[in-house]
Amino acid sequence: MNRVPTKTYFLTGLFLLSGLSVFAQSARKYSNDYLTIGVGARAFGMSNSVIASTDDVTSGYWNPAGLTQQEDKLQLSFMHSNYQGGIANYDYIGLSTKVKENAALSFSMVRLGVDNIPNTLDLIRNGQINYDRVTSFSAVDYGFYVSYAQLALKEGLSIGGSAKIVHRKGGDFATAWGFGIDLGARYETKNNWSFAAMGRDITTTFNAWKYTFTDAEIDVLQSTGNEVPINSLELTLPTLILGAAKKIDIKKDFSLLTEVNVDFTTDGRRNTLLKSNIFSGSPHMGIEAGYKNIIYLRGGIGNFQEVKNDVVIGEEIVDNEVRNIYGTNWTFMPNIGLGLNLKQITIDYALTDVSNQSAAQYSHVFSIRAAVNPTGH
Repeated sequence: MNRVPTKTYFLTGLFLLSGLSVFAQSARKYSNDYLTIGVGARAFGMSNSVIASTDDVTSGYWNPAGLTQQEDKLQLSFMHSNYQGGIANYDYIGLSTKVKENAALSFSMVRLGVDNIPNTLDLIRNGQINYDRVTSFSAVDYGFYVSYAQLALKEGLSIGGSAKIVHRKGGDFATAWGFGIDLGARYETKNNWSFAAMGRDITTTFNAWKYTFTDAEIDVLQSTGNEVPINSLELTLPTLILGAAKKIDIKKDFSLLTEVNVDFTTDGRRNTLLKSNIFSGSPHMGIEAGYKNIIYLRGGIGNFQEVKNDVVIGEEIVDNEVRNIYGTNWTFMPNIGLGLNLKQITIDYALTDVSNQSAAQYSHVFSIRAAVNPTGH
């Protein structure tokens, strides 16, 4: 058995356990942020700028109003990606069906999980170190969506909504259950313009956290200066997303679709392009070029952030006080993607963060969509 330094194991375990309490504070920034990552490689390739153009099973997540544009009787979609060199795995599965000519229903699930996290709370007992007492646990976040949409009375207008259940689990130590509502609308004009509005967590989503620690585990946390989490309520405040898209047919076989979205959060000032003490706005845009509705090339740009310039003296980066003198610059995250539509099967791929404009590592995202009893085939 390879021995990892005791201090490394011990500090890692305590850091991860104490970090669970961060999510148990009410109305914090970035609450349930894993539910904003996105689904479908098409959307990732367009920097998640899709709420006005989404028209398939993934609409249950992006904008349920888009479900009315689905042409197939039944669609099934799956996506997998990993982050931070495979440490975290992110998955999505969705199922949608036309329940009548002007209405559709979908079921979706997202999962973000980190497995094999060391639990070192019992590593030292009575002053004795025993690696056999080091166990592991998983931190897993789930989101379950039930979505419904239908065409409204006004021609070209669709409305839809999603009820979502949130479940978060940190080993045997922490669990949370929550519930929220999303609402969306989409309007399409006769000259191929589409406009959309999506309200996430419009009722404010509530997560009820429950913590379970033994007396011995509490003693370890307290003796090492860590706060013992207590049962509490976490609130996710509403977000409004506005979008506009335009599709242009070029000659007979080529098409071009562009879309711009702006996400308005209501949890205070964020490091975004538009910001105030009340709300912040994050614009992002995408483009999709198609050939014969078979092959698609996509690109997008988003995640604009203002960062301080790095100042290096010798081999060290100086502290923030010195860096303030040298000002800031704006960074962004570009994405690219490909799509292949083979009638009943659609395969999409996206490469996110394709340059050094973001500090995050790039990820490969794959998704597949299958049409059962497709219309027109």
